[in-house]
Amino acid sequence: MTTMQAAVLRGILDLAIEERPVPEPGPGEVLVQVNAVGVCGSDVHYYQHGRIGDFVVEQPMVLGHESGGVIVGVGPGVDRARIGQRVSIEPGVPDLTCPECLAGRYNLCPGMRFFATPPIDGSLAEYVTVHAAFAHPVPDSISDDAAALLEPLSVGVWASRKAGVSVGSRVLITGAGPIGLVAAQCARAFGASEIVVADLNPHRLRLAADLGATETLNVAETPLREAGLEPTVLLECSGHPGATADALHTLARAGRAVLVGMGDAVSLPLTHIQSREIEVTGTFRYANTWPTAIALAASGRVDVDSLVTGHFPLAESEAALLASERDPLAVKSVINPQN
Repeated sequence: MTTMQAAVLRGILDLAIEERPVPEPGPGEVLVQVNAVGVCGSDVHYYQHGRIGDFVVEQPMVLGHESGGVIVGVGPGVDRARIGQRVSIEPGVPDLTCPECLAGRYNLCPGMRFFATPPIDGSLAEYVTVHAAFAHPVPDSISDDAAALLEPLSVGVWASRKAGVSVGSRVLITGAGPIGLVAAQCARAFGASEIVVADLNPHRLRLAADLGATETLNVAETPLREAGLEPTVLLECSGHPGATADALHTLARAGRAVLVGMGDAVSLPLTHIQSREIEVTGTFRYANTWPTAIALAASGRVDVDSLVTGHFPLAESEAALLASERDPLAVKSVINPQN
């Protein structure tokens, strides 16, 4: 086992399966045989546009950052007993020494090396190496798909934490994509009494209802501002400027808005925010979420397997990236590099 295959983005709309050397785990690292990789909207955006904001693909880059697999090798300083462990990979490794890391906010580390964020290669390959502390063991009750999808689940956990979702919270979630759907499940697990999910896609709204939303709202039929909502928490997962502005106008006094979805610039209704003392914050990835995500998935309180609508071998990675555009019923595609 000296070479492997990887899905490499060589340019806009130019994805190739390349043969590369199997990486060697360095000190404190493990070698993971990757069994499942979820397709994220960021992968699709890099494929179609070659950039996300200031992150620009300037050289060939392996895509993928939602991944799980089995440890098959360890580097110096890592217990060999870890070989054979099934793991979920946390795809961002911080420098562990900067002020943000020392304060526990390692997601804000300026030296973060995050899979599939230029120029760092991602995990859409047969094997990857990662810092041992960021390869989280998972129980056998969690499927290979779920091990990979603990990454988007962590986004939902982090959003609920940032929003202070607790028993009795009334939560509005705008956007019923994969992140909105896990956010709805996390809000329920955190104790929210009302969970309204708003979107344009009837299929995804039905899925949101199946996964625990107490109400769904098709904004093509009823605009947010006319729905009579007054949530205490907004989890904005669409990244759409219009949806963000409309949702902010529904928030109760002293409500809290967490902007999760990445999108274009939005004009904030400052008078409305100030007069109601609404708190608005962003989220950037996550920190210290994997233990909670593992517990939620293992207990069945969150079901990420139900989001998976298609499996693809590594050779069909391009089809996986385009699945959501080609099929209105597609929610989450998973690529299996070992196939």
